[in-house]
Amino acid sequence: MTSIQWRSKVDANGVLHLSVPFGKREADREVRVTVEPLNEASAPMSADQWRRFVHEMAGCIDDPTFARQSQGNFEKREELSP
Repeated sequence: MTSIQWRSKVDANGVLHLSVPFGKREADREVRVTVEPLNEASAPMSADQWRRFVHEMAGCIDDPTFARQSQGNFEKREELSP
């Protein structure tokens, strides 16, 4: 059986109703249902949220042993003619 991911919303009474079509071939089979609440981080960030995240993270590494590794040499390319 293929794994199915299904998004649904809990109603105002706090009840989650699921109706997931599996097809006749899967009739009378046991399945496992796992419910995981989606947190805010799983939703796509807006441009403002992303900008705020980048500014919060910039300079946050305070480990004195942290060092940027060598980036190697750039390849030399022919210049583009105008």
